[in-house]
Amino acid sequence: MFDLQRPALLLIGLAMFASWEKRSSAGEVSFSNEVMAVLSKAGCNMGACHGNANGKGGFKLSLRGQDPAFDYSQLVREFGGRRLNRLQPEESLILLKPTGRTPHQGGTRFDAESLEYTILHQWIRAGAPGPQREDVSLVKLEARPGYQVVVAPAATVALRVTGTFSDGSRRDLTELATYETSNLNVTVDRRGVVRRDRFGQATVVVRYLEQQQSVRLAFVPENPNFVWSRPPENNMIDRLLFAELRRLRTNPAGLADDGVFVRRAYLDALGLPPTAAEARRFVTSDDADKRVRLVDQLMGRPEFADHWALKWADVLRVEEKVLDPKGVDIFHAWMRQQFADDVPVDGFVRALLRAEGSTYENPPANYWRANRTPTIRGETTARLFLGVRLQCAKCHNHPFDRWTQDDYYSWAAIFAQLDYEIVDNQRKDKLDKNEFNGEQIVVLNTNQGVRDPRSGRRVASKLLGDRHLGPGSYHDRLVPLAVWLTSPDNRQFARAQANLVWYHLMGRGLVDPIDDFRSTNPPIYPTVLEALADTLVDTGFNLRHLVRTIMQSRAYQLAAAPPAGADEITDVAELPVFSHARVQRLPAEVLLDAQSQVLGTPAEFAGFAPGLRAVQLPGVNRTRPRDGKQRAGDRFLKAFGKPERLLACECERSNETTLAQAFALIGGSLNQRLTQPGNRVEQLCRTVDDNGALIDQLYWMVLSRAPRPQELRNSLAMFSASDDRIAVSQDLAWALLNSKEFIFRH
Repeated sequence: MFDLQRPALLLIGLAMFASWEKRSSAGEVSFSNEVMAVLSKAGCNMGACHGNANGKGGFKLSLRGQDPAFDYSQLVREFGGRRLNRLQPEESLILLKPTGRTPHQGGTRFDAESLEYTILHQWIRAGAPGPQREDVSLVKLEARPGYQVVVAPAATVALRVTGTFSDGSRRDLTELATYETSNLNVTVDRRGVVRRDRFGQATVVVRYLEQQQSVRLAFVPENPNFVWSRPPENNMIDRLLFAELRRLRTNPAGLADDGVFVRRAYLDALGLPPTAAEARRFVTSDDADKRVRLVDQLMGRPEFADHWALKWADVLRVEEKVLDPKGVDIFHAWMRQQFADDVPVDGFVRALLRAEGSTYENPPANYWRANRTPTIRGETTARLFLGVRLQCAKCHNHPFDRWTQDDYYSWAAIFAQLDYEIVDNQRKDKLDKNEFNGEQIVVLNTNQGVRDPRSGRRVASKLLGDRHLGPGSYHDRLVPLAVWLTSPDNRQFARAQANLVWYHLMGRGLVDPIDDFRSTNPPIYPTVLEALADTLVDTGFNLRHLVRTIMQSRAYQLAAAPPAGADEITDVAELPVFSHARVQRLPAEVLLDAQSQVLGTPAEFAGFAPGLRAVQLPGVNRTRPRDGKQRAGDRFLKAFGKPERLLACECERSNETTLAQAFALIGGSLNQRLTQPGNRVEQLCRTVDDNGALIDQLYWMVLSRAPRPQELRNSLAMFSASDDRIAVSQDLAWALLNSKEFIFRH
């Protein structure tokens, strides 16, 4: 079929080519603005090519063109200028290699008829002028469309990129901009034409020189019979999210049934499934507002604080090697009390950032004990509380964000004053300098600073965004840092914390990964994220209010089954995000506690008295694994991905499937606890005489629902075929505990 966009694209390309030719022939080719753009367009300065730290083939460029002066020297002066031939420009190595006329390990990058070739040829013919002080600079990059829904049979979108320069001029940069995609749903050609490879959403990152913009695209099936279902809206989340789904021509899934919802709500709010009595009472209730009432009740349960303390303990690196067992217990207990007392999120974070003194007497000081250097403190603080990844800017300007090396080291300088007085370190491994066992005092030392490795000079401290700390910060930088970071005016703090809560309840962040906010990784639904941030700010950063708002939305309560009318979608991954519930395996601690609740036999952990739930464990390993004192509960948690807490990142928790997990589920400690005398299954057998009633109770205990007719018939047949009622009950319980319905959160 003839593509109507091709003639227009051809005319645009010819017009651009003529414009560049005219400017080039007049000697106006700029190394900084045009030659550097060609090097990026051809991929020469990428990390896999000459932008590598060691270069390639003896030729090195700055990564992604962050240093034009260096690149000019490498091109023009290195090796006696052998890469250029001013008398015969077409014989220059920088034209022969990328066009394939001379062997080139990087392959052909452009041809002799391309705009890239023309620019380089005219630049060399003009004498290869270098960067000039009077060169105009790019001040703004625009990429259009910013967001577009593309309905089949349409399968392409032509991007248009425009740059505004310091002299006020505007230029079409579509032909020389570089394009990168966020996933495999689309491909982009060199002229900025995006083509659908499969249905779904994608982000295209558009880059020209040091500036970047993103374009959000959604390719959806034609679905000619689509009719909006007008689902009820419980609150502003539904209003905004459903408006997005309607644009995507997708109806949300129906509501999850009461059995699924009650289990989901308990697991997400408390880290525990409901008991059989709790589930049965909810499912059989006729109260029209029972879901609203249930969420309100769960917010008041003490397990809520346990669950959120676990989430923060993971990313605050609450583990025994650095903090020691006493420090772990003190820090974890403090966190749990913060959530039990409903301390606002901003107050919680301020307490961490302003903490000084003894790590035993002032628990939040352990935040600094776990982060030992200015650069690690800066990276961790930005990641956790602002959702910003800075580590790339340690060695070079961030390739996908606006942060420079100057930003990185001036931010790290804020944290340079922190120092430690080690009262007594009774570590067990004398060769491990990272192990601490004993009290430490976090103090401020104004004599310490950060030096820029490029110049060796001491760096002045600045907040992210090039803002100064203000007067008085010479003696104490933590107070102005904490005030700025948690201020209601700091929109990024509110966005990052709202996104964190959404992630824990919905299984995926609106910005994903949750600690990677940047212009080139925009939120999937910006209006929803902004509304959640507004809710946090308007309620004084009240965590329970935000959790309640999300859980009471219809969006949270959707079923996991694909929505009606999605017949043209063959892969569930192609469905719009949050059009249905996300199915995910229970976290290690939650899964183990769920087993323990069903069986009435708690798991055992080394160093702790029986009865402590896995979610309540303050650290990672109370005794070192190499000491050979691990218990069955410790081994289960490790097998199912409990993080070691060596990184301040949600990414450390693993949901990967392993053979060790299979062995842990089909045998090992589960079998031992199933056959343990006096457990709940055995008690049920001895107190419930009717097999049908026994089966019914087992289903409610494990799956929070009654058995379906076929399940009941099959289970009754098991009891009829054996005289050992307890053994059959154990077998049935084993099957239910190993079912996907139990192991996964639906």
